[in-house]
Amino acid sequence: MSLLACPIIAVSIISGAPGPDSDAPIRIGDRPQMFIDDHLIHTMDGTRLELATPRDEGSVLVFDQPWEGPFSGYVTVIHDGDRYLACYRGLPMAGGDGTEQEVTCIATSGDGITWTRPELVLHDAGEHGSNNIILADAAPITHNFSPFLDTRPGVDPAHRFKGLGGNEHSGLIAYTSPDGIHWNRLREEPVVTGGMFDSQNVCFWSELEGCYCCYMRTWTGEGYSGMRTISRSTSKDFLEWSEPIRMDFGDTPMEHLYTNQTHPYFRNPELYISIAARFMPGRQVLTDEQAAELGVDPSYFRDCSDAVLMTSRGGNRYDRTFMESLIRPGIGLENWVSRSNYPALNIVQTGPQEMSLYVNQDYAQPTAHLRRYSLRLDGLGSISAGADGGHWTSRPLVLDGDHLHINFATSAAGGIRFEITDENGDPLPGYGADDCLEQIGNEIDRRVTWKGGSDISGIRGRVVRLKAWLKDADLYSIWCENPDMAGENQP
Repeated sequence: MSLLACPIIAVSIISGAPGPDSDAPIRIGDRPQMFIDDHLIHTMDGTRLELATPRDEGSVLVFDQPWEGPFSGYVTVIHDGDRYLACYRGLPMAGGDGTEQEVTCIATSGDGITWTRPELVLHDAGEHGSNNIILADAAPITHNFSPFLDTRPGVDPAHRFKGLGGNEHSGLIAYTSPDGIHWNRLREEPVVTGGMFDSQNVCFWSELEGCYCCYMRTWTGEGYSGMRTISRSTSKDFLEWSEPIRMDFGDTPMEHLYTNQTHPYFRNPELYISIAARFMPGRQVLTDEQAAELGVDPSYFRDCSDAVLMTSRGGNRYDRTFMESLIRPGIGLENWVSRSNYPALNIVQTGPQEMSLYVNQDYAQPTAHLRRYSLRLDGLGSISAGADGGHWTSRPLVLDGDHLHINFATSAAGGIRFEITDENGDPLPGYGADDCLEQIGNEIDRRVTWKGGSDISGIRGRVVRLKAWLKDADLYSIWCENPDMAGENQP
């Protein structure tokens, strides 16, 4: 079956994501709702939203092959069944952007933690023989080629993987692959135009919106002027795309965003996560002498950058609840150079209780590498309270399940209690705070229990509010156990 013959499935969704100004109740189903913005929150008193600090797990891949080098980057990490793929640009020397010096490489892993290079002979690497190059002689596509695993229902197995690459002159050129390693150009003409495309331009199938979404590099001014920002285009068939529309960031100040890395969260694809590279042009930390000592290319140490968290629930709006850095540059001057600390695309699960994200570091240096950072599942942020305690009240909700589950952590002295109320805030009989057994511990998955048990099936489908009291505790996510969905989307 050809790509064009693949059926487009109409997706009917009762969304857990009404717009920011909507009064519609939010449906809490079997997918975790993380506390990384105010999506669920109506009021807070003594509680706060707190950004996580990812744990540095060290280098996982050094870009030390002759065809890779210090300018390797634009990494995409894909979890596909029992394997992980890391696709990235190899570029051994400065000044090669958009030229045949750039290649697309791949590394593989069985757990997302230990990575190796497959020995391939798909493309010639001169005297070096076998290599890990999966795309070559394809400038300017190899400048920023970024693939994704297509999760659209009914996708042709020959096109399970798709990818985009190119620049403002070529537009974004589409490729497809059955396995993420062997790639074929879909058509000669670009599929997406209207952007500058001078960074990693990412795409995915959106279950929420029933279309492909492409988040691309644009500028606020003409050409390469103004601020580096992000625009979005959509498509039903991956071939014909809408005109790009610039993303809105609410009332937050504009910042240079070099890459956006927007993708559906793997435990709840109705939520898009963006781990973006925030670029600070002209903010120089190293002296000329320090840069020379580290071996930094002379053109790449007069700026610095870090990683920030944004979220979206479809449409052309990002939420920037946290203006602070998610990942700060590390200790050592090598971390404070231009275009370092750029996140890879996608957060992936790397253990029963762990997820990982990856970051390019030591850019334009002999030590250039990819680094792994870990978090607990759903642990990008939390609603938190200190020892004095506090509470929060939700927006109107529909609890679509028979049990309420939480991902949480407390101190030995802390705890969390929950109350379910009607729309007016009056506790439902048996579900008051005094009826709730205090939740104490540190678990990824705990059923909330009241004196009468954990069953909430009697209020299923009713519009309610959730109220929680926290003391020296963090609440990372909530969801409902839905027996009708057993074995499908359950965390």
